Amino acid sequence: MSVADPQGGRPGDLPVLLPFALPKDHAAARLRPAHLWLLMGLALVAVPAWAQGGTAALSPLEVVIKWAPLLLTGFASNVAISLMAMAIGTVAGIGLGLAMLAEGRILPRLAWCATQVFRNVPWLVLLFFVMFLVPFQITVFGLRVPLPDWVKATFGFSLPVMANVAEIVRGAVRSVPNTQWEAAESLAFTRRQTMWRIILPQCAKRMLPPWMNVYALIAMATVQASIVGVTEMLTLTAQVHAAEGGRPELFAPLYGFALLCFFLYCYPIDRFTAALERRFETR
Repeated sequence: MSVADPQGGRPGDLPVLLPFALPKDHAAARLRPAHLWLLMGLALVAVPAWAQGGTAALSPLEVVIKWAPLLLTGFASNVAISLMAMAIGTVAGIGLGLAMLAEGRILPRLAWCATQVFRNVPWLVLLFFVMFLVPFQITVFGLRVPLPDWVKATFGFSLPVMANVAEIVRGAVRSVPNTQWEAAESLAFTRRQTMWRIILPQCAKRMLPPWMNVYALIAMATVQASIVGVTEMLTLTAQVHAAEGGRPELFAPLYGFALLCFFLYCYPIDRFTAALERRFETR
């Protein structure tokens, strides 16, 4: 049984398969300015009604201003960890660097191996090793000394600092002309006296720019402590984001604030390092 084609189609075609013809007044279905005004009016009515039914959310800027003191406290923790790690690593690195320059065979080789290991291993791996292998407390003469997470994180960051400072010391000492050693030997200075009184004072200006560069790197790397549970800026940023309901629009402002803090702290160090390199450039 064939179906009649009211629009000139072939017999037997189902009506749902027939070509669709637009009505002559299809232009009237388009949105007009009056329709846009109507939609805007409905939005103005619906938004206040929705706000009254729930808690009004703060804007991203208001959230950042509200939590800025807490986030800056976390940033201060990052700075403190970086300063302490740099101090410990510098003292240990100077000793390790001088050990590589010592006379003999065993001590320089052991110092070289330790330098290469801690210098060429990812910092996060060293941090995990220290965090999970160092105990939570130690006993000294019957007295229990707790080791909180931030102390272990500081020690973990000081290991790569130690290796890099050791390499800086070795390179700076090697850069001093041999005539300095010969002149000190002619004046009957011992090797230790030559190193501490003549060579190292000349190396100070050579070591300062790369030393500051290492500090800038360790300051930026302290955010990795958030992975192992240390309370610092990124940890507090994640907690603030969760406290504000995990709103997606807050992700960029909150972490952008952290980015801005680290940039404002590390960029002047970078510029000052470049200025020192130009001033202390040796020819």
